Amino acid sequence: MAWALLFLAGLFEIGWAIGLKYTDGFTRPWPTTWTVLAMVVSVVLLALTVRTLPIGTAYAVWTGIGAAGTVLLGITLFGEPATALRLACIALIVAGIVGLKVLSPA
Repeated sequence: MAWALLFLAGLFEIGWAIGLKYTDGFTRPWPTTWTVLAMVVSVVLLALTVRTLPIGTAYAVWTGIGAAGTVLLGITLFGEPATALRLACIALIVAGIVGLKVLSPA
């Protein structure tokens, strides 16, 4: 259950990171509201997971999901470059997430 919550927390991490782009420096009320809500939900879900999972593992996985997902959505939504080197770096992040999951004691 903790891993499912952590994955969900990571998705909200992606949501608020992408949401920042739409807030226009927190000047647009609705995008700002949804972004702040996603921030809160993401952190609360992370807090629930660290009851069970080691903090280092949970935090690394949470930020890894957020980083990889945000880069991929940046490529998809905003036309950011999708170079082979960028994609290889994302693959390394995903490999690290999988490695932490596999090697986690919880």
